[in-house]
Amino acid sequence: MTEILTGQTIGRADITGLMSKAPFHLEGCDLDEADLSKLDLSGWTFERCSMRHTDLSGTRLARTVWRSTKAPFANLTGADLEEAHVQGCDLNNASLRRANIGSAKFVSTRMTGADLHMAKGMGFTFEEVLLVGARLPGLSFRKEKLLRLDMAQADLSKADFRGAVLEGSSLREANLDGAQFAGADLRGADLGGLKLEDARVFRGAVISREQAEQLLSGWGLLIR
Repeated sequence: MTEILTGQTIGRADITGLMSKAPFHLEGCDLDEADLSKLDLSGWTFERCSMRHTDLSGTRLARTVWRSTKAPFANLTGADLEEAHVQGCDLNNASLRRANIGSAKFVSTRMTGADLHMAKGMGFTFEEVLLVGARLPGLSFRKEKLLRLDMAQADLSKADFRGAVLEGSSLREANLDGAQFAGADLRGADLGGLKLEDARVFRGAVISREQAEQLLSGWGLLIR
């Protein structure tokens, strides 16, 4: 049975002391700058916690639940977030480099400037997530349904969007060098600010007539 700990300031020694018991539900706890690297926190819940600059590199966080937790600049490099559920959180500028996000779900979460370079896993979900300026190179969104993702100015180089459906999402001024969009439905996406050289990556994608006219107009072409 999950035990609840509320309103405490917690460090590594406190966490390791709790690990022998059942997974904990931490509520309103302060873990700012704590070193929790390489611990096994699988199944834990972090609700309304503060985890600014917390080191979770290499930490096992499978099946964890994150609700309304503030973790800007957290270090999740190489962490295992398989089947984690992250909702209403602040992960601005967090590092998820080489993290396993397989079957993880990110909902209504701020991830501006987050670094997901070499993140791996399949079946993950992003819904209503702010990814402005985030680093997502090579990430595979293949055949995923992406709802209200703001990826403006994000690094999407070599990302795989083949067969994906983007609804209410933004690719404005994103870096799309080498990205793949064959079979993608982009009719619900904001494609503003894209450069003419980006046009080739959209080969095989579906866009609306209005989007096509906006792109051509932005590239200085006259439509008659």
